[in-house]
Amino acid sequence: MSSVASATGGRLVIEGLRKRFGAVQALDGVSFEVRAGEIFGFLGSNGAGKTTTMRIVLGFLQADGGTITWDGRPAHAWPRRTWGYMPEERGLYLRMEVLEQLVFFAALYGVPRRQARAQALEWLARFRIAEYANRKAETLSKGNQQKVQYIATILHGPQVLIMDEPFTGLDPVNAAQLREALLELRDQGRTIVFSTHQLSTAEELCDSVAIIDHGRLVIAGSTREVRRSTGNQVVRVATDGGADAEWLGALPGVTVTRRGADYTELRVAAGGNPQAVLRAAVERGRDVLRFEVADPSLEEVFVERVGALVSEDHTLAAPVGAR
Repeated sequence: MSSVASATGGRLVIEGLRKRFGAVQALDGVSFEVRAGEIFGFLGSNGAGKTTTMRIVLGFLQADGGTITWDGRPAHAWPRRTWGYMPEERGLYLRMEVLEQLVFFAALYGVPRRQARAQALEWLARFRIAEYANRKAETLSKGNQQKVQYIATILHGPQVLIMDEPFTGLDPVNAAQLREALLELRDQGRTIVFSTHQLSTAEELCDSVAIIDHGRLVIAGSTREVRRSTGNQVVRVATDGGADAEWLGALPGVTVTRRGADYTELRVAAGGNPQAVLRAAVERGRDVLRFEVADPSLEEVFVERVGALVSEDHTLAAPVGAR
């Protein structure tokens, strides 16, 4: 959309980030890189250190150690409008009209009033909430308030967009609109970092991801590299015997992970050969209706590396004692 200026290149580099709150070591040597023009997912359970990292990047908190640079310069040396931040908690003025506050927020970054108004109306129409432009924010649903806050985050054309749990509370239609907007910004060269509990969303959107647990980085890299990091492979197989195929789990190095209505999903351990599953089915005289080999999902990688519980909707469950 015309509401975003052209981006510049650069890398966001976080090295050895440390932060302690009293007796709690919130961050313990966290290091990772985000390339310019990519969508980067920051994954972890509640209390893992995601929000603390983001707030340090933006200068809201001071680290005890470590460095943060964007395009080779310290993050704090860049103009404020370089960054766009969407916190998890909503920051709208509830008794202020939607369009009025969008123009106000943009003005804080030096965007002329006429330009901000035109761009805000364009985004409101795109998100199908143009009729709320002159209504107070308190009259909007939580999902629509979230869309307004997203617009406020990007109106000044930030090079780096940092978002804390942006998909929380969005219904499927609104989530799809936000995904489309983020992909468009990425294609324009924007760099987008967002935290999420929704692993399926991260897998769909992110070029790269990092997993953090109890303040320590577990793994970081391209989404494909992270999914392949365990060495395991996933096999989905359906035979004329249906999903009831107990014998599959008896194969060496094979574990049944899910039984669908008409297929069985298996994990083949590192070093195993998925073709052995196919051969076993044929040797038993089965008609193979489906055979698919894939990399593990981010959910499976997270469970194997962190051991956290993941709910059926692919969101991370908070560990005991997490805030």
